[in-house]
Amino acid sequence: MNAVAEKPMPDISTQTQAEIEASSPLPPTPLRRRRQVPVLRLLLAVLVLGVLGLVGHWWIVEGQWIESTDNAYIQGDIAVLSPRVEGNVQRILVGDNQRVTAGEALIVLDPADLTAKLAQARAQVGVAQAGVLMAQRQVTQARSMIAQTDAAIDQAQAELTRATADARRSASLAGAGWTSRQANEQAVASASKASAALAATQAQKASAQDALQVAQAQAVQAEATLSSAEASATLADNNLSYAVIRAPFDGIVGNRAAQLGQHVVPSQNLIAVAPLAGKLYVIANFKETQLRLVKPGLKVRLVADIDSGARVDGRVTSLAPATGALFSLLPPENATGNFTKVVQRVPVKIAIDPADAAHDPWLRAGLSVTAEVDTRGPDAERLGLLGTAAATLHLGDTK
Repeated sequence: MNAVAEKPMPDISTQTQAEIEASSPLPPTPLRRRRQVPVLRLLLAVLVLGVLGLVGHWWIVEGQWIESTDNAYIQGDIAVLSPRVEGNVQRILVGDNQRVTAGEALIVLDPADLTAKLAQARAQVGVAQAGVLMAQRQVTQARSMIAQTDAAIDQAQAELTRATADARRSASLAGAGWTSRQANEQAVASASKASAALAATQAQKASAQDALQVAQAQAVQAEATLSSAEASATLADNNLSYAVIRAPFDGIVGNRAAQLGQHVVPSQNLIAVAPLAGKLYVIANFKETQLRLVKPGLKVRLVADIDSGARVDGRVTSLAPATGALFSLLPPENATGNFTKVVQRVPVKIAIDPADAAHDPWLRAGLSVTAEVDTRGPDAERLGLLGTAAATLHLGDTK
């Protein structure tokens, strides 16, 4: 049998380093890597410079003009309803968190006592009306008595004139001897009687005039009593209407404390009505160092804490006339004691865009938001990093 010739193994100890690297099957990767590292670093540096350039450009064009605060909350004019009359809760017509319209009945109190009081007040009105009618009749009667006494005065005056003339004639005849002394005395007595009758009728007229004044005063008093009775009836009618507690505006009811059969008194809170989203607004408390350029009419972006993606637009409507600290229960008094300077905050009222409020159901009074005011002007548009860069490039192309 032929033996297979074995190939002699090379003596590694006698080979050089170059021969070993030449005979190795692995490629020379360290050299390739050394060439790729500068390229990656260059691309990364270009990318970083580009991002920094975009951020810097955005800051110069837009960012430096944005005043932001997270001390902002959604507010609404919530009406807490309480009864104006005392009574027992008879019916509750709405459920918790139900939407209601202005004038809609919410809670009904038992109207039995109020109805009885209204009937009593109306009866008093009837009595007062009768008193006015009686007083008017008394005035008419007093005027008739005055007219009657006037006629009696005229009659007595005529009788006095006749009796006085008869007395003169009788005195002349008696002096000439044509009549008896007795007839003369009777004529004089008749004249005196006629004068007394005239005085009596004049006194009756004065009495009738006094009676007229009394009747007129009684008529005024009766009319005042009627007015008071009518006011009491109106008040009783109003109290009866207050037995139904109604919604003052369109909104959503909540915080219901009323229970069926509960005895309630005026000023006791029974239910609250919160406004709809379209009536909500935001109070943002900006630092005094942020208010130099803030004025009514500026656009505001509102980002809700409930969802960072939930954003609505708004506009500044007004700034408070003083800092929030001055409106607190105990305003600070910096003129006494040790002084520590604190940056003050001023409440800024922001109206929510009605279009956004219509389709954003998350809007609720009391929620926290972040308010970002664009102080560049009322017509400024916020474009963001890429938007400002694109707008700048487009402006350069148009030039």
